[in-house]
Amino acid sequence: MALLSIVLPSYNEEQNIANTARVLAQLLEKEQIEYELIFVSDGSKDATYTEILKAAAANPRIKGTEFSRNFGKEASIFAGLSLAVGDAVIVMDCDLQHPPQVIPRMWKLWQEGYEVVEGIKLSRGRESLAHKMSAGLFYKIMSRLIKMDMNASSDYKLLDRKVVNVLLELPEKNTFFRALTFWAGFNTTTVEYEVQERAYGESKWSLLSLMKYAITNATSFSTLPLQLVTFMGMISILFSVILAIQTMFKYLSGTAVEGFTTVILLVLIIGGFIMLSLGIIGHYIARIYEEVKGRPRYIISKVTENVMGNATGKG
Repeated sequence: MALLSIVLPSYNEEQNIANTARVLAQLLEKEQIEYELIFVSDGSKDATYTEILKAAAANPRIKGTEFSRNFGKEASIFAGLSLAVGDAVIVMDCDLQHPPQVIPRMWKLWQEGYEVVEGIKLSRGRESLAHKMSAGLFYKIMSRLIKMDMNASSDYKLLDRKVVNVLLELPEKNTFFRALTFWAGFNTTTVEYEVQERAYGESKWSLLSLMKYAITNATSFSTLPLQLVTFMGMISILFSVILAIQTMFKYLSGTAVEGFTTVILLVLIIGGFIMLSLGIIGHYIARIYEEVKGRPRYIISKVTENVMGNATGKG
């Protein structure tokens, strides 16, 4: 019988572990799907890993691991993928905002031959207006950057084992899981779902962390921002040419006056473009620096007893 692995990144989710394990286990057993649940504690500061240990003791199909510190959601996802042994792997949020009821539909589509099943949001649930607007802007920008439609996309998706193996073989350290599954290709379909309310706790994503996440993913997955530097340089040259023509015309017509204000504005515009360009280039240099150092995506400090092999280490 085919095995389904479910990867659940968890950061300070002690209130959700037991409930999530119970809900998923009941659903999968009811649907007669052979499964394993893999909780990845991303350096949580609460009792998340303790709750994972309790869940694993109560259900041998539940596995868990803990990072030595917080490495981020992307690292948690890839750690879970590396520990998963299933024929298909689903990645979903630990707080059940990704509705478990969609899993049987994903599983059926996989059995029909689809290798990637993307979860598509019908709505963003009861998020704040600022959060919805910033998320909407982020996905529009990312869609343009990677030339793929990522509107309403999410980390909630099913991957065939061959797709998982391809992602795990990628040598890069700065990854964007949500976009990499688009980039990888394969036979893909989608399922729609409504974002659910969290049963316990609050979202760990702030507006600032979302902005940082967006910038990191944009510079790690696309070179388009670097091309904007050239575009801004062309605009600066155009401004300079226009100003030169205007200055020459006034000089030849005898109406030339001291253009202190114009000079100041021009200096500010060009200076702004230069600083912005340096900032964009700096982000790419930072990504190169991180890749060249060759440090692992994450460091695993603990695993539950039912994790096979020498899983404690680097990834």
